[in-house]
Amino acid sequence: MIRFAIATFFASILISANPASADSPVVVELFTSQGCSSCPPADELMHDLAQREDVIGLALHVDYWDYIGWKDVFADPFHTTRQRAYARQGGRSMIYTPQMVVNGQQDVVGAKFSDLSRLISAHLKAPPTVNVSAIRSGDVVTVEVAPHDIEGRDVYDITVVQYTPLRRVSIRRGELAGHELDYANVVETWLAAGQWQGRETESFRVKLPSDLPAVVLVQRANHGPIVAATRAK
Repeated sequence: MIRFAIATFFASILISANPASADSPVVVELFTSQGCSSCPPADELMHDLAQREDVIGLALHVDYWDYIGWKDVFADPFHTTRQRAYARQGGRSMIYTPQMVVNGQQDVVGAKFSDLSRLISAHLKAPPTVNVSAIRSGDVVTVEVAPHDIEGRDVYDITVVQYTPLRRVSIRRGELAGHELDYANVVETWLAAGQWQGRETESFRVKLPSDLPAVVLVQRANHGPIVAATRAK
């Protein structure tokens, strides 16, 4: 019932979304863990985000719940480090799961899809400041970044992220013992393409380690706002 309600809710949003927003999708990062009993509703929500063209949903499994009896098989310490960096940027001393971070700026506790929807809509309506495109040819992604309406002299990290669209795991211990769960858009690799100075058009090239789907993030250095993103096709 919860799964159906969430799917119906987001389907209604998708119908009313501006088709042009697929050219500048909003990035939603979900920090989650298989050892967290309150995470499944947020994990379910990621399945719906993964179906949207105007959203890039990424599931980042963290490792700090591993001690309670089940080691998350998708966890990466880098994800925990990234979440802690977001907390510092936001003036917070604590990290938690499930947490969703929208365009590297605002966070949503758990699976509060009404709050998440409001943030996504606000970002979709915001005028673009950076244009980014990515062309994939074999195992190489070529990224082009250009200023659109950007101010200041900030430095931006150009990152290529690869993910698995669907992974299933049977959890045998811990708070979710006995559950077999599907996870959407599980992040597998982070590849640094370089840094952009934000003043003129520049190209970057990255060699991919696998044939998994890839997306490109343009993010102000030191875990600042994500100002642009695109899928590598």
